[in-house]
Amino acid sequence: MTATALLLLALSATPAAQAPAKAPELKTEREKTLYALGVAASDSFKVFNLKPEELAVVQRGLSDAVLNKKIQVDMSVYRTKVNELAATSYGDRSRAALVHFAKEKGAVRSPSGLIYIPAVEGTGASPSPADRVKVEFEGKLPDGAVFDSSRKQGGAVVASLAGAIPCWREGLQKMKVGGKARIVCPAAIAYGDTGKPPSVPPKSTLIFDVELLAVEAAPK
Repeated sequence: MTATALLLLALSATPAAQAPAKAPELKTEREKTLYALGVAASDSFKVFNLKPEELAVVQRGLSDAVLNKKIQVDMSVYRTKVNELAATSYGDRSRAALVHFAKEKGAVRSPSGLIYIPAVEGTGASPSPADRVKVEFEGKLPDGAVFDSSRKQGGAVVASLAGAIPCWREGLQKMKVGGKARIVCPAAIAYGDTGKPPSVPPKSTLIFDVELLAVEAAPK
């Protein structure tokens, strides 16, 4: 089990614990590394917008689980509630992101809910639904976390629009070769209520920054 998964499973609805009056100094390399573990795991909690007193509750659940103390809730019930809370929180953040991006300069919202924000107008051809496209792209979640990018795949990628998620198909057809744009996809035309574990949570709005490099006709 990963550290992030352990932290998520440790989330529990228990009375708030008191935070230490003074944080311990980071003296040894092990202490610094353990601190970094906490920083790395923090991405799993940002979506919940925890208040200090709520974070103390999470810390108590984590402490009880790691130190093999008695768990104060029935985890066969609350594991499901953790997932439900995460889905609700991601949904709230995703809706807020759509409102935010719809107000950006040049943003155009289509009937499907897709928000198209041109950055550089291309001068080449636009792809058709059956074409393949060569693109540089970066995909982010509403909290700014990158879930995929062409750089992770070694550079520009070639993909078939026919096999892409609906927002990708629609957004790329609005572009011309040489153009750059931001394509903001509501969950309904991306990965829906289930997401794409582990990189895309449920009900997530996706934000793609795309450069269209070339259009290729689909092989016959």
